[in-house]
Amino acid sequence: MVREIRLPLALALSPASLGVASWSKCVLSGQWQNELGSQVHIFDVEADGSFSGEYTTAVSATQAPIRPALLRGSQQLHGEGQQPTFGFTVNWKSFSDSTTVFVGQCFVDKSGEESLRTMWLLREEVSSEKDDWKATR
Repeated sequence: MVREIRLPLALALSPASLGVASWSKCVLSGQWQNELGSQVHIFDVEADGSFSGEYTTAVSATQAPIRPALLRGSQQLHGEGQQPTFGFTVNWKSFSDSTTVFVGQCFVDKSGEESLRTMWLLREEVSSEKDDWKATR
């Protein structure tokens, strides 16, 4: 099952129709895709809230070929809420010298549709401290 990701300045992940009852807890694991073609696969969330996965971006400032990048994160434990918060880090070392962190919340609307709303910061390597100002987006 592939769900939709929307990636404006803030990453917003929205699923396709899942047929989930409105009382269901939001499930972070699974396949997600945004309108730009970026894809996220979040593997099973462990009992302690930790998870891993893979992120394949469709957009990049580098000229290197885009490759999938591993992600690692943590989710608020299931028993603590129906619409948990989470965060994850993606190190783009497979094709870039940058790292991105995402924080967000998983929502279920009244019709049972899941969506992930996040904000992100990308940090790229710069050659000196004087260039620090331009390293984070």
